Amino acid sequence: MMPVSMVGRAGELAELDRAWAAVVSGRRPAPTVTVITGAAGVGKSLLVGAALEGFTPRPAVVLAGAARVHDPAPYDWLAAVLSGRDTSGLDLPPDALAWLAQQPTAPRERYAPGTLLRLAVRTVRLLVGAGPAVLVVEDLHALDPASLNLLGELAAAPELPALLVVASRPPADAVAPDLTVRALARLCGVRGAVRQHLAPLTAAEVAEVLTQVYDGTRPAETVVAAVWRRTGGNPYVLTELLAAHAGSGPDGLVHEPLPEHLVPRPATPPDAELTGREIDVLGCLVAGMSNKQAARALGISVRTVTVHVSNLLRKTGSASRTEAALWAVRHRLPVAAPPG
Repeated sequence: MMPVSMVGRAGELAELDRAWAAVVSGRRPAPTVTVITGAAGVGKSLLVGAALEGFTPRPAVVLAGAARVHDPAPYDWLAAVLSGRDTSGLDLPPDALAWLAQQPTAPRERYAPGTLLRLAVRTVRLLVGAGPAVLVVEDLHALDPASLNLLGELAAAPELPALLVVASRPPADAVAPDLTVRALARLCGVRGAVRQHLAPLTAAEVAEVLTQVYDGTRPAETVVAAVWRRTGGNPYVLTELLAAHAGSGPDGLVHEPLPEHLVPRPATPPDAELTGREIDVLGCLVAGMSNKQAARALGISVRTVTVHVSNLLRKTGSASRTEAALWAVRHRLPVAAPPG
């Protein structure tokens, strides 16, 4: 069966193929940029994966990275790209490379921000080589500022034979919405950039999925309409619902309960009782600090920060550090990162 997220995405796949063809032909002196936005579960990652599988010729190099949601640090995207990769042959200062790769042995002192950014761009250039390459960026909405700046530089880098594919949730879902807006605007402002926004599946597309699942038999329109309303047309929710009730037939999709992890949790009240120190730590999370950085800024131990973060997750009903920071932003709490 075709993946649920690929139903209704033929146009997007064709557009990605054309972008790749532009890179392979060498028609553009800078990378070709494609920005894919959409809500959680709408199928951004699966679309990128399907495109990569179908590219002809196959990319000589694929560099992929995502935000480190639970403990973000500068240059997370590049650190993910470098993870597990042999970098001994790269013509770069070893200490700078260790810092960019977030190695535990990296020196405490780092290069000036501008110098480090130039070294990060050079690192990507060396990895891409003669190309053609695909640079995949997942979850831009959760990336650290240094990574966002690097992506902006790469998008405009001359003579870089690469397709830059960026996936992001809408800015409203980001920890720092304004920063995400600026990053998306910078990427989409590059000459020839392509913007794709993935909407939920329509009722007709949900019907197509159900017809495939049930061996070509199209369920009744009442069932299709009910499933569409129940899932909101979200491909991930639809896939999970189909998996949970695989043996019960189409009617089970309407009448059986939703899997527990899909049941919306009640909203957390904005007046959750946080201590003063928890608010300080929450400010550090909003700023994207790691536990170590927060401990240094607040003058407390890393272990104490870890305890406060655990309490914050419990009190705000959040599943991750990013969710807790987003909770603070949405409720407009007066939190700010301490100096230092």
